[in-house]
Amino acid sequence: MSATRPLLIVNPKAGTGRAGESFALARRVIEAELGEVDVVYTERPKHATELAQQAARERRRTVVAVGGDGSIHEVVSGLMQARAEGHTETRLGLLGLGTGGDFRKSFGFEHKLSAYVAALADGQTKRIDVGKFSCAHADDGARVEGYFANILSIGMGGLVDRYVHSTSRWLGGSAGYFIASARSLLEYTPARLELRYELDEGEVREQVKSRMLAVCNGQYFGSGMHVAPMADTGDGVFEVVDLGAASRLRFAMSSSAIYTAKHLSSPDVRHFRCRRIRVETLESAPTYLDVDGEALGRLPVDIEIVPGALELFVPR
Repeated sequence: MSATRPLLIVNPKAGTGRAGESFALARRVIEAELGEVDVVYTERPKHATELAQQAARERRRTVVAVGGDGSIHEVVSGLMQARAEGHTETRLGLLGLGTGGDFRKSFGFEHKLSAYVAALADGQTKRIDVGKFSCAHADDGARVEGYFANILSIGMGGLVDRYVHSTSRWLGGSAGYFIASARSLLEYTPARLELRYELDEGEVREQVKSRMLAVCNGQYFGSGMHVAPMADTGDGVFEVVDLGAASRLRFAMSSSAIYTAKHLSSPDVRHFRCRRIRVETLESAPTYLDVDGEALGRLPVDIEIVPGALELFVPR
């Protein structure tokens, strides 16, 4: 392997197990445009994080996440861990072969191989922000630290994560999210939350009751839900969208509006901006987190933005 060549980190299990086969067919097209590349396949959860961190330590100029949103999350986490050690030269590329694809939508990527490869070949990049969080472990309550590229949500999304992994494998992305969301809506009761957040005017403290609170760097989550159309991954702030505590019936009747961003006009929904936020639960039962589509902990959580943390290849 050579540090001058792009390193492609491939999750062969992405896309309900089709990514490995798809990449094998695509590699010739990729190398025709980019020249020779190095390829490594992930073998276990969080392996992509280890591989990305090591690549940055070795001053690899470009690392490409090949898979879905989960693969991007792991690669970003590895690059951010390396950044904390002082390794800041590695650029991030995307090659979407997963079932989700929410993160890439914020940058206008067409979901086809030629579009991903063109972005890498053209060389146009954007400095993007990354979220950093510290929360309680879902089981033992120990502190867990990590990063997210797209969205961290609090409440119903944590249950959705748990259910979607057992359904999307055979249903596909959107159908799996729909069924998991419906099940979570039936089972989840809006949580009472205490918020502390900061922007320019100082700290705000308040209590809210909500089915879901989304702390957004990107615009989309949940396999196409346009939860934060105002979000800009390079402006140094989070857009926080509180979906409120409407009844199950009213929430279900209006939930389709989130796919077209019309949910923001609902009286149940509100939006604010911040650079850092702490969220605690006032409930006795745990309130879980969804971090870039992964179930990675529960409240309390501290979240802050790391401005311009990574350089990402984007389409022209």
